[in-house]
Amino acid sequence: MSKTHSYNAQVTWTGAGNKGTQNYKSYERSYAVEIDGKATIAGSADPAFRGDPACHNPEDMLVASVSSCHMLWYLHLCSVAGVQVTGYSDSAEGIMEEDANGGGRFTRITLRPRVRISATSDIAKAEAAHAKANKLCFIANTLNCPVEHAPVIEKDA
Repeated sequence: MSKTHSYNAQVTWTGAGNKGTQNYKSYERSYAVEIDGKATIAGSADPAFRGDPACHNPEDMLVASVSSCHMLWYLHLCSVAGVQVTGYSDSAEGIMEEDANGGGRFTRITLRPRVRISATSDIAKAEAAHAKANKLCFIANTLNCPVEHAPVIEKDA
């Protein structure tokens, strides 16, 4: 039985200023992402593309989406397998390459989760949960670039 879920976001450009897109330098790349009942996200282009470095950019949000989706699946799988996770952080990295026409694509995303598990938990089960989480992650399954993992798992004392 399959289920369909719908997600809605309102994205509004806020950087028109007085001249709009009169020329390449006349406008800001600022925008707002609004989702009913949630905090507004201030967005912009990557600073390499004349964006505001203080704002989240689409590339940041893509990498964060993959990382957080993987984490949530991983925590679920560990809980079901009897692995008690006591800490989790990820230093995720996405590599994007521009092409000659100014477009481009992500060529790889690497997740580097640091996981702490209880002293009585099984490290082998904790490690295996990463591969399974990758197969179940909605975001990773949508991408056309590989999502690699380099986890470090440590036991509590």
